[in-house]
Amino acid sequence: MSESKPTPRHVAIIMDGNGRWAQQHGKERYYGHIQGVPPVRTAVKAAIRNGVRYLTLYTFSTENWGRPAEEIDALMELFCRSVADETPELCRQGVRIAMIGDRSRFPVKVQEYLARAERETAGGEQLTLILAFNYSSRSELARAARLLAERVAAGTLNPAQIDERAVAEALYTAPYPDPDLVIRTSGEMRLSNFLLWQSSYAELYFPEVLWPDFTEADFDRALEVFAQRSRRFGLVQEN
Repeated sequence: MSESKPTPRHVAIIMDGNGRWAQQHGKERYYGHIQGVPPVRTAVKAAIRNGVRYLTLYTFSTENWGRPAEEIDALMELFCRSVADETPELCRQGVRIAMIGDRSRFPVKVQEYLARAERETAGGEQLTLILAFNYSSRSELARAARLLAERVAAGTLNPAQIDERAVAEALYTAPYPDPDLVIRTSGEMRLSNFLLWQSSYAELYFPEVLWPDFTEADFDRALEVFAQRSRRFGLVQEN
């Protein structure tokens, strides 16, 4: 009997290349974002088919607020429409939507759409789809430090008790396992402030494909590359 290939429990994706895709096709940047929605469906379908239990998508970073106001408004509208349109199918697939990041800065309409999607998909057991929305890893770590400092000031936490576990439990991602595999499309080889703590031992994969062109075959290829990696976590591999 042949050994089964190792499958990542948690895959995280930096969906990069929408703007460049639009430019290559002579379109406005917003058109690239629209074309970036179908690959999300593709990634969800491929994750379920391969037995991945958690899929995190870098949907909107805190740095994205620096983009032109009209682009941000269009992105918010696209997000609301996409969430509303996709929720019934996600429910059918057994997908639960969750969010990490600071949602307080979003318009009330966006917050309501997200909360509704989380409620309506709460029973999903096949896959947890985590949307990193208004997310910044450095901001997340600063927030965790504040939360721990507040507990120390309140006398409910001894500074000597602050270890890696305490920090991890103060992060947005506390309910979820760390990613095993981080994919960034478009060929850029950086994490861009995404899950820096959580990705300490993740395998990194940087395909050249721009996000709107991402296919199930690309997802499968990423998993094949993952299966070929030797994950030692600082230990010595036994022969």
